[in-house]
Amino acid sequence: MKGPPSQSSHVLHCLPQEPNEKRNPSIKTNLGRFDSLVARHYPAVYNFASRLTDDPREAVLLTYRAFNSIRKQLWLPRDEIVVVRILLKAVVRAGVTTA
Repeated sequence: MKGPPSQSSHVLHCLPQEPNEKRNPSIKTNLGRFDSLVARHYPAVYNFASRLTDDPREAVLLTYRAFNSIRKQLWLPRDEIVVVRILLKAVVRAGVTTA
């Protein structure tokens, strides 16, 4: 029976990066940031959409479409007010296209 693998086994190890070399942010980090944005703003965006449509199912769809439409726009860090304005514009835009 074989023992535990030794340090000299055929395992690829990461090379250390230079201090001045820029790293690309991982997708996992971006998804975490987007998930926290959704958790923080979903109730307000849903409330706005439900007042706009007076139908809870339509409000859920508008909220979903709004968050999906801004997912690619949020890769840059932005001010919180700018994010809210983008979300509300996306709700209105989604409401106009479905009407």
